Amino acid sequence: FPGLAEDYLLDPTVSYLNHASIGTVPRAVHSAGIRYREICEENPWLYIWGGAWEEALEGVRARSAGLLGVRPGEVAITHNTTESFNVLAQGLPLSEKDEVLFSTLNHSGAAVCWHHFAQDRGYQVRVFDFPLSDAASLSSSDMVRIHEEQIRDNTRVLVFPHIDNVVGIRHPLRELNAMAKGRGVEFVLVDGAQSAGMIPLDLHDSGVDAFATSPHKWIQSVKGLGLFYLREELLDLVRPLWVTWGRERWQGTSRAFEDYGTRNLPEVLSLGDALDFQAALGETRKEDVYRRVFDQLRRGVEATPGVLWRSPRSWEMGAMLVSVGLERGNAQEVSESLFHDWGIVVRPFPGPDLNALRVSPNLMNVDEEWMRLLNLLERT
Repeated sequence: FPGLAEDYLLDPTVSYLNHASIGTVPRAVHSAGIRYREICEENPWLYIWGGAWEEALEGVRARSAGLLGVRPGEVAITHNTTESFNVLAQGLPLSEKDEVLFSTLNHSGAAVCWHHFAQDRGYQVRVFDFPLSDAASLSSSDMVRIHEEQIRDNTRVLVFPHIDNVVGIRHPLRELNAMAKGRGVEFVLVDGAQSAGMIPLDLHDSGVDAFATSPHKWIQSVKGLGLFYLREELLDLVRPLWVTWGRERWQGTSRAFEDYGTRNLPEVLSLGDALDFQAALGETRKEDVYRRVFDQLRRGVEATPGVLWRSPRSWEMGAMLVSVGLERGNAQEVSESLFHDWGIVVRPFPGPDLNALRVSPNLMNVDEEWMRLLNLLERT
């Protein structure tokens, strides 16, 4: 995407390779948000409570559903992935004999809530160690096997990231869902914070029961928004996290999970502009660029002394976030030096098991940025 960097507000002195943590909005999305706020302040009651934006808001929901491959009525517009998993952890009908299962690859936003609510509700939580050292060689069938070996008779909930945030392993949704349901698991729940906006999605086809994402990453929306897909058959089954005046009105619909009272509707509207921006780039064209960068980055890492490729070796199993292991130096210290001395932003994962930098470029980044990073790491 030549020249795409001009469409963003990124500091030109910064090489931002950390979109998997938090992305940046395009100028057009930023400007749209300002415009909506100005309109809102002309008559706040009309735009927040008077219904003037109701049709536009439902348009955002419809475009979100199109991205996910689901029906608009199955999508709630929340605040982030963590909120959606808190809804599930406190709202699913689970009993003391039921087990919630996930691996150490689960992000804390989709993990901590289960431990917290289990104390009050009495269900069991079990976490198993994922073989992170095998990441480069794992196949889809391996991913299914790893999870199947952990399922017990009382495992009622299986949680996993579509793409994990550490090394970028892609979990096969349809195959994992089919295996889990065949083994008696009732609810298959997916953390999609690292996949929505990066790769094509068809959640209905996958069969999963719930999927949550944070659009501030790869959809490049403003911060403070989330998307929560809950299969239509479960809308009446899951209790909302909080309720106010709309409790009876929205019961049994995705809107029940948006019953906040007053909220920042200009931000929600600007999510539609972010979705439009991504759609204009083209889903297939975007993935082709990500695949090319992934392959070139892998070859570059493998040809650079002192660093190791710690992610899946194929795009089909990987993603546009990769783990670069360091043979020398501490990842935390190296990442701080890269930023303060060279303006390069990456995410460190220190520790004896990994000691790696997570590199997550986006479409506006140019090849010279990650090539410069590897040159610097070779000299570390």
